[in-house]
Amino acid sequence: MWKAFSGTSDLTKHKRICTGEKPYQCAKCGKAFGCRSDLIKHKIINNGEKPSGCNQCGKTFCGTSDLTEHKRIHNGEKPYECQDCGKAFSYSLGLRHHRRVHTEEKPFGCNECGKTFHQNSALNVHKRVHIGEKPYKCEK
Repeated sequence: MWKAFSGTSDLTKHKRICTGEKPYQCAKCGKAFGCRSDLIKHKIINNGEKPSGCNQCGKTFCGTSDLTEHKRIHNGEKPYECQDCGKAFSYSLGLRHHRRVHTEEKPFGCNECGKTFHQNSALNVHKRVHIGEKPYKCEK
């Protein structure tokens, strides 16, 4: 039986339950969580950290440095610049992922055909080819 979801974020959370994926990890104790909100709760309860909220969108963060980094999305600040092409990013992780274009690093490989990709998200889209999944339909 298939389970259907109205949004991609709900589907992502469900898949993490099925696969056991836990991408959110506590820096203090190492405990990992499948949902960001669970990590925030853990930090509040176990580490005594109080959440900081973004005054523009309401998203909460356990550390003020995370909130400061998040605010760059709203104010357009992009302090991380690629030395090769000049493209700028709000997050250091964005620059790290972008650098793979210049270094030709493709760490994400398809188990079916061996094709490699710069980003995991591109690999996940590619995998649909092998299973025949076509989730987006034209209404016309």
